[in-house]
Amino acid sequence: MKSIFPFIFVFLSFASFGQAGSEIYLFDLKLNNGQVILSNGINITNHKGYDNQPSFHPSKPIIYYSSFNDSGRSDIRYYNYETKETKNLTVTHEREYSPTVTPDSAFISCIIQRDNGAQDLAKFPIGGGKPETLVWHLKVGYHAWVAPSKVFLFVLDDSIHNSLHNYDVSKNTDTVIAENIGRSLFRIPRENALSYVQKLANNQNVIKRYDLATGVSSPIINTLPGQDFFCWVQPNSTGDQKRIMLSSDGTRIFSYETSPFTEFNEKTWQLGIIEGNTTMVKNITRMAANADNTKLAVVVGE
Repeated sequence: MKSIFPFIFVFLSFASFGQAGSEIYLFDLKLNNGQVILSNGINITNHKGYDNQPSFHPSKPIIYYSSFNDSGRSDIRYYNYETKETKNLTVTHEREYSPTVTPDSAFISCIIQRDNGAQDLAKFPIGGGKPETLVWHLKVGYHAWVAPSKVFLFVLDDSIHNSLHNYDVSKNTDTVIAENIGRSLFRIPRENALSYVQKLANNQNVIKRYDLATGVSSPIINTLPGQDFFCWVQPNSTGDQKRIMLSSDGTRIFSYETSPFTEFNEKTWQLGIIEGNTTMVKNITRMAANADNTKLAVVVGE
């Protein structure tokens, strides 16, 4: 990590008093020779306070996200960008973060922060209902599914240390893969691999590829300076060997194009284009693309 204080802030920010206000904008997305082009940005949350951690349904025009309610606790809400409707998936006395559609599309998995300080991985039926707790003995910050029963976890080990875990929820088996990682965890599209950010000394961060078959991690590219948020877009066809990542320096969007199993090289991030009014584009953090690469959700500061 860069220092003790930023790390502590990330996890204290799960509490309502620490969260900065944010909104989610939805853009039309195009890719031109690896360059990202965004247009027609609209505010889909338009709500005072924290609206963050967007995640698309894999086949429906729906974005799930975490949003503070009037009592300062976070629920999972979802926005249908065809009907323009927003609804709640959860209304609880606890706090839910990082909503993610499970591999079987039957549930929304999320982090539940409890009043006793626990941060469990759980799942809610996608149509609503009571949650089932999946991981209760680790303090989970973020997660990414790689198979129906296998999930990678960002685990808070203590107040200043974190680690990356490979967890099997069907067997409750757990393997630590790396330490001192960033907040973005994603399965690489159409690869048997996970991507994550390894934090190094002197504010140097590198995005790595963890091969699920061999258990070997290898570098892909350095992050933009001081950043640890990124996302992937899907290849346009089954035969497309290109893989494209998106990231931001806080005010601009960048893309990086790679191919499966490409070794670390000196290719750099390519500056994207944001068309139209860009006054809303500030303090960019998380991003998420839908499955057909036509929409990009971007979290910005209020």
